[in-house]
Amino acid sequence: MSIDEVIFEAEESMEKSVEFMNHEFNSIRTGKASPSLVENLDVMAYGSSMKLKQLALISAPEPRLLVIQPFDAATVRDIERAINESRLGINPAVDGKIIRIPIPELSEERRRDLAKTVKSLAEEARVRVRSCRRSAMEGAKKLEKDGDLTEDSLRDAENDIQKLTDRFVADIDKHTAAKEAELMKI
Repeated sequence: MSIDEVIFEAEESMEKSVEFMNHEFNSIRTGKASPSLVENLDVMAYGSSMKLKQLALISAPEPRLLVIQPFDAATVRDIERAINESRLGINPAVDGKIIRIPIPELSEERRRDLAKTVKSLAEEARVRVRSCRRSAMEGAKKLEKDGDLTEDSLRDAENDIQKLTDRFVADIDKHTAAKEAELMKI
């Protein structure tokens, strides 16, 4: 393995950490309706656990309303149960074969709690990025120990890995600030 491959793998891993964090951010409810809020809920249907997006069409026809249209009308009650059991704090209204979910305004206290959740998810992402940096640094040191890399090349590689880490941590901070601003906006 070359130093370029080590750096490339580190960059890919860091990118995946940021993408995962953004995906988690999408499941945090702000004041507006978004299909990503419920699409990954686990629903017990047909004797197994399935994601809601596999069972229904999810849309947001209005800023404060989600509409879920199950592909099979037999799964309406299963979907309703999964939404009620979720930690989202929203109440579905079943209307025949359609489930409507009104998204209420967030209270100030709930906004602060969600902001804390955002910060903890961001910190987890930073930890994953730093773990990727540590793995890359160890890979570079191993290459130097095996004689595939000189001391100067090792120092350059470590600087490149650190710059990569700084870039992804800044990206995490940017996404976190944007999500917090979105949460605190009334």
